[in-house]
Amino acid sequence: MPTKTLYARLRQTLRNFRAARGGNVAITFALATLPIIGAVGAAVDYSRANAVKAAMQASLDSTALMLAKNAATLTDSQLQTAANSYFAALFNRPEATNVSISTTYTSVGGSQVVVNGSAQVPTTIMGVMGYHQITVGGSSTAKWGSSRLRVALVLDNTGSMSSAGKMTALKTATKNLLAQLKSAASANGDVYVSIIPFNKDVNVGSSNYAANWIDWSDWNDDNGYDVSSWTCTTTTTGKHGKTTKKCSTSTTWVPANHNTWNGCITDRDRDYDQNVTAPNPADASLPPGQASTLYPAEQYDSCPVQMKGLSYDWTTMNNLVDAMQPNGYTNQPIGLVWGWLSLVGGGPLTAPAKDPNYKYNDIIILLSDGLNTEDRWYHAQTPIDDRMYQTGNGTGTCANIKAAGITIYTIQVNTDGAATSTLLQNCASNPDKFFLLTSATAIVTTFNTIGTNLSKLYVAK
Repeated sequence: MPTKTLYARLRQTLRNFRAARGGNVAITFALATLPIIGAVGAAVDYSRANAVKAAMQASLDSTALMLAKNAATLTDSQLQTAANSYFAALFNRPEATNVSISTTYTSVGGSQVVVNGSAQVPTTIMGVMGYHQITVGGSSTAKWGSSRLRVALVLDNTGSMSSAGKMTALKTATKNLLAQLKSAASANGDVYVSIIPFNKDVNVGSSNYAANWIDWSDWNDDNGYDVSSWTCTTTTTGKHGKTTKKCSTSTTWVPANHNTWNGCITDRDRDYDQNVTAPNPADASLPPGQASTLYPAEQYDSCPVQMKGLSYDWTTMNNLVDAMQPNGYTNQPIGLVWGWLSLVGGGPLTAPAKDPNYKYNDIIILLSDGLNTEDRWYHAQTPIDDRMYQTGNGTGTCANIKAAGITIYTIQVNTDGAATSTLLQNCASNPDKFFLLTSATAIVTTFNTIGTNLSKLYVAK
């Protein structure tokens, strides 16, 4: 065949092929099928992987919480063994392979357990495209103790607490609360507690009789004895020297030795009774009637048991609670201000320094079964109430404490149908922190509720 004819036929064949349209749809569909199948396969495989990841995260969260209960007492290897055991019991996804978890415990700036986990999920359709597995992972942190607690228990020890089983219930409730707070602390210093029993006065301890923060002026006037003395003069008269002797007697008041003091303190001079201004020993030389920052000693016959400042000596605190006895009149303001003093330090009480790595929650729990009846100046409820909280202008000890960032819980034990204490309602930091109880047994459940709120454990992230 001539070359020219061959070229002509070849050109015509190529021209016809270029113009043909019959097979393009099939070719295009065939080429598009691969990415479509890949996308669908990826969606299926990633959906399976996400389900495994969600199950892993839930298991990690639960494992972290369970480890937190005992983490502080476990070695690293024991902690890891416990983590493996908890996680294996919780994570039930057989399609996951190469499952691995790791855990760490730290106590700097608060206690925390971190649990990390990872696994591989085999693919099905994506394997055709060269992706044979998807790696999933998660992490959970159980954190506690970044907030430390300081709790002042201001407890009514007045005579009316002897009725309806109130003192017995208070002792039980307080000891249960101490046990809760002790359990909440993973290390000494996480939780400090002070106990301030009060009636008309508080007891700071008679061993402090030589302290320079005590005002003895009233005590010296009220406690001592008269000493009588004779003074005689002799007069000689006349030329024969007649002698005449005249004698007279005088009485001098001698204050008793301060080591006979029973440890009771009454309200400070106004308005120092409403704040925690540090006592100034120089005030001992002030003339009578001038306001003093010192704490006035009083030999109150119904002096309550001695208070205890912030501590984690749980045994001693339980013994103090056992020693409480109901006696005397009601002066809630003095108990409240000494609860405040125990949190910041004052007089015989010292407050340990706060670590800047922690957040501190300062709490006062004030329990009383009656209305105010007597303080240093008054034998009537209204003026005593006004020292604690003046309804008209919102001033007084309660307002000062709340302004200092301290949370106040107030509890009224009302077993005899008395009026609800507006004073205690107003003194509480907010309405849900005031509790009106109509039975002694409710003291136990209320303290338990407060203790649970104060010692919560939570997943931080």
